[in-house]
Amino acid sequence: MSPSNNLWSWNERSIGWNLMGDPNAEEAVLLIHGFGANTNHWRFNQPVLAELMPTYAIDLLGFGRSDQPQARLKDESVSADAVHYGFDLWGQQVADFCRQVIDRPVRLVGNSIGGVVALRAAQLLGERCRGVVLIDCAQRLMDDKQLATQPAWMAWIRPLLKTMVRQRWLSTALFRNAARPGVIRSVLKQAYPSGANIDDDLVDLLFQPTQRNGAAEAFRGFINLFDDHLAPQLMEELSLPVDLIWGERDPWEPIAEAERWAQTLNCVQSLSVIRKAGHCPHDEAPDQVNPVLQRLINKKLIQQAT
Repeated sequence: MSPSNNLWSWNERSIGWNLMGDPNAEEAVLLIHGFGANTNHWRFNQPVLAELMPTYAIDLLGFGRSDQPQARLKDESVSADAVHYGFDLWGQQVADFCRQVIDRPVRLVGNSIGGVVALRAAQLLGERCRGVVLIDCAQRLMDDKQLATQPAWMAWIRPLLKTMVRQRWLSTALFRNAARPGVIRSVLKQAYPSGANIDDDLVDLLFQPTQRNGAAEAFRGFINLFDDHLAPQLMEELSLPVDLIWGERDPWEPIAEAERWAQTLNCVQSLSVIRKAGHCPHDEAPDQVNPVLQRLINKKLIQQAT
């Protein structure tokens, strides 16, 4: 089974997406990738979930096959060709896609920053969203609102850091250095601590979109997001069910925070820990993650039926 690759016009931008499964079912699943990834990062999950219900995947603006417009920071002058990359933009993109393309109740599944996007979209969708699954959701530790949790020296260097990363020449240089197959593979070895499924296909699916002309712009926008939505704040305002899936060895998003969310946030229904996996357990350990996703979707379907 291969996904149908499509393009959708959104706010005069071209957005990549695909679909696997029966497009006429009453409900659907939408998969939302993390930073630097794209629809193909769900290569081991989409075919399995499509056996239960139609499963869509979308490229966020700035990534994958979607357009990559110039980044505009909050205090920069408005330009018709530039966008302010952030969770309001991506959340609106996903919500509009659900209304205009999927056009039925939907369950959102997001990895890393895709999890924050899913939560923001769920807010905008209201009853159209039947639930959210967060896979190693981004905790966004560099946000200004997280400063109290950071080492004291971070407060000292923060003004300099902010001044530096807003410089386009520097953000572009940083991006170009990172957007090389060898560097990508090195980062993957951190993100996938077991080493499973770090293959040439994975490196290539992450590398190819970085070679497009505007690829560095989403990077610039993202590394300048010092004041944007945080997952716990979004979840505090949600009444729909949220389930957590977490790699026990995630090097960037500590599992202790996921455990705190599970204990303190009313909307969180469950936390499933994926053994020996890191930041992207859906791709590193699909044999563990897919049964959890299937169980969660089946459980919700049974609950609705009764």
